[in-house]
Amino acid sequence: MASIQRSAVVSILFTVFGGPGLILVYIPFWMTRFRIPANEPTWQRLVACALICAGLVPLLASIRRFIVVGHGTLVPAVPTQRLVVSGLYSYVRNPMYAGVLTALCGETMLLRTRGMAILTLVAWAMFHLFVLLYEEPTLARRYGEEFAAYRRNVPRWLPRITP
Repeated sequence: MASIQRSAVVSILFTVFGGPGLILVYIPFWMTRFRIPANEPTWQRLVACALICAGLVPLLASIRRFIVVGHGTLVPAVPTQRLVVSGLYSYVRNPMYAGVLTALCGETMLLRTRGMAILTLVAWAMFHLFVLLYEEPTLARRYGEEFAAYRRNVPRWLPRITP
């Protein structure tokens, strides 16, 4: 129980003060002060808010799954003890990153600045490079054939229809 609580604290702190918090809160606030253009149509605000909420679901689900199923955290320095392949991970290998990018697209639509569009593209490129250069090689070394089979069956970015 103590290890689950410790993993939860580490994951929450990382989410709030690390990667997701930086990309979804601190940098956008620094760039825009969250000023929404006054002439933005209501439908556009609703779609943007729906994207933000939809993007937060896989992020929060991943945090929980990494703690409960993986017995670890989403922080690379404190990895899971088990390969997480259930839940949203049975549809796509990177639901957390996809969720953050979805939320970021919603913020970009809501705030409508060039800087937010650039942040979204840079975040996608950074996620992709991190996955290719660090995460997948690390998982391949740590989990061997289990990860190889998972990689063969589950797409990296675009979810498959059935798990």
